[in-house]
This record gives sequence, C-alpha cells and structure tokens, in this order.
Amino acid sequence: MANLLLAALGVLLCSLAVSTEVNPQGDFDVQRMAGKWYLIGFATDAQWFVNHRSSMKMGTAILTPTATGDLDMAYASLNSDGSCWRMSHLAQKTDVNGKFIFKSERWNNENDMRVVDVKYDEYALIHTIKTKGGVTTTLNKLYGRAADLSPDLLDKFRQFSVEVGILPENIAILPKNDECSA
Repeated sequence: MANLLLAALGVLLCSLAVSTEVNPQGDFDVQRMAGKWYLIGFATDAQWFVNHRSSMKMGTAILTPTATGDLDMAYASLNSDGSCWRMSHLAQKTDVNGKFIFKSERWNNENDMRVVDVKYDEYALIHTIKTKGGVTTTLNKLYGRAADLSPDLLDKFRQFSVEVGILPENIAILPKNDECSA
C-alpha cells in the first residue's frame, strides 16, 4: 500500500512539474523587441524582494537585438538620491525561439528567460528562472512601450504570476519614476 501511495505521489508531482512549464510565444520576433520599454510589473518568489519591494520604482530597459539573434538588455532606474542604477546583460538565443540564457555577473546567477507574451507596440511579459547555488527562483516582468498599461494587462500579469506560483503579495505594479539621463 505504501509503495502504491508513493508511486501515485510521484506521478502527481511529475504532472505538476510539467503543468508549470512556461513556454515562449510561438511566433516570437526578436527584431521587433528593439527599443525602449518601461518596467511596469515585477513579481518574484525570491526572498530578497520582501525587503526591497517598498523601495522599487519603475525603470527603463533598452533592448537591442544583435545580428546573431541575441538580445542586449540595458536597464536603468533613477534612485531617490538622484543617482542612476544601471545594469546590462547579453541574453543569448537558444534553440527555442523566444528563449534566452544569460549569466548575471552582478548577482552571480544563471538565467533562463522566456518571452511569454508580447504585443510589440504595447507590452511584453517575460518569465525568468534564476538559479544560484542550486536554488531556483522565478521572476516575472511586465514591460510597456509607454509608462501606463491598461488594467486588463495589469490583471493578466498578476494572474500569470499567481499561476506560476508567485504569491499575490509578491506581485508589484511599480510606481512611476523619473528617468535616468542618457
């Protein structure tokens, strides 16, 4: 009886793991991601977020596709003291269209990034699985071409984040912020 119960539990756990697989948008076009995006939504199951959520504000990302299909990502956010926080990554394309990998030198983690849903002139929903020291966390970001998105898109972001296991209290729509100078 115990073996049967363990086998059933194993099947259940495997089915849950499969059902939480997040795939990129099928018809993804990296060239259409080019340009400026506003970081509007941020959701994660990482513990550090609890301590930093209240200080986070909207930032910008400049995405630049390379000739080889990779994606250069440059982030900037204005700090409360007037200084500018900046970070950049080169996300390398994989064999799966819309899926990229990169290593963050700043945070020393491996990143598996998927563009889950995008309407190139309006919004992009990006799902990233981060791994550091054998610990895996999930990060979802909602980008907009403008600093405001419709309530329906904000709800879509919240719903997607909950579906991939992020607690509602760890989902933030970031307050607007002035931009860093170029």
